[in-house]
Amino acid sequence: MEVSPFTFVKTFGMGISVGFISIFVFVVILCKPWETRAELPCWNSCGSLQVKYPFGSAYGCGAPRFSPYISCTRGRDQLLFTTHTGSYPITSISYATSTFIITPPNMSTCTAMQPAPDLGLDWASPFQLGPSTFLLLSCPPPAINGSPVCDASSSHLCASIYTCPNVMGLGLPLFAPTNTCCVYSPANFNGKGELDLRELRCMGYASVVSLKDYPTDPSRWEYGVVLEYRNGAFDDYYMDNKCKTCEASGGVCGYAPPDDSFLCLCNNGHLLEKIIKD
Repeated sequence: MEVSPFTFVKTFGMGISVGFISIFVFVVILCKPWETRAELPCWNSCGSLQVKYPFGSAYGCGAPRFSPYISCTRGRDQLLFTTHTGSYPITSISYATSTFIITPPNMSTCTAMQPAPDLGLDWASPFQLGPSTFLLLSCPPPAINGSPVCDASSSHLCASIYTCPNVMGLGLPLFAPTNTCCVYSPANFNGKGELDLRELRCMGYASVVSLKDYPTDPSRWEYGVVLEYRNGAFDDYYMDNKCKTCEASGGVCGYAPPDDSFLCLCNNGHLLEKIIKD
C-alpha cells in the first residue's frame, strides 16, 4: 500500500504468537498538514535564541509543564517567561546547565532606575531562583521574620551602583548612603513565591548575573535574573527516547492535548508522529 507523505497513519501493532515467540509488525508514519491548531506553529528559534525541548514557542510546543510559562511573541522576535507577576524577556538559555536569564522591564540597571513591582514565580512551575545577586534599592535595611537579610561583606556593590546618575529615578541623590541599599544574596522568595518589595519596604531592585572584570563599574555589569528549571521524569524520558531524534532531524518537539502525547513537528510545517514501543 502506498502512503502519501501528507497522510497521517497511527502506529499500530499486530502480534503473532508462535510458541514463546511474539512477532510485532509496526507501521509508522510521517507527516500530515498541521490542521488542528489555530495557535502559532512551533519554531526552533525565537529572536536570537534557539528554542529546544523542554522550551517551546507556543501552546502545544515543548514540554506540557513548560508551555504555560514560555512563549514567543507573534513577531518571533522575543521569547517570554510569564508568571502571576508579569511577562519577562528571556535573554539567554543554557540547556547544558538548565538555566536561563530574564530581564524584568522594571528592574533597575545603571542606565535606568525606577520603582519596580514584585517579581515572582508560580509554585506549581518547574522553575526556581538561580545564582543571582539582588541589590534592594532605596529602602531601610530589610529583615524577614525579624532576621537581617543583607550581606554586609558585599556592601561595596551598593556604593558602586549608587554612583550611577540614574539613581535619582528612585528619589535618591547621587552617592546616596549605602545603608539605603541591601545586597540580598543568596536571595529567596517569600511564601507567595515573590520578591515582595513592599514588605521589604524597598522601591526597586537590581539583579546582577556577573560583575565581569569590573566590580566597581556598574555600567559594565551583566544584569538579569538567573532561573533554574527542573525536568520531570516524563521530560527526561521524551528527551532521551524521542526528542533528540526529532531535533536531530530538524523537527521541533511538542505535544497533543488533551492527553499530551508526544509529537514532532517537521520544519516544513507538517506533523511527524513516531511512536516508539517501550
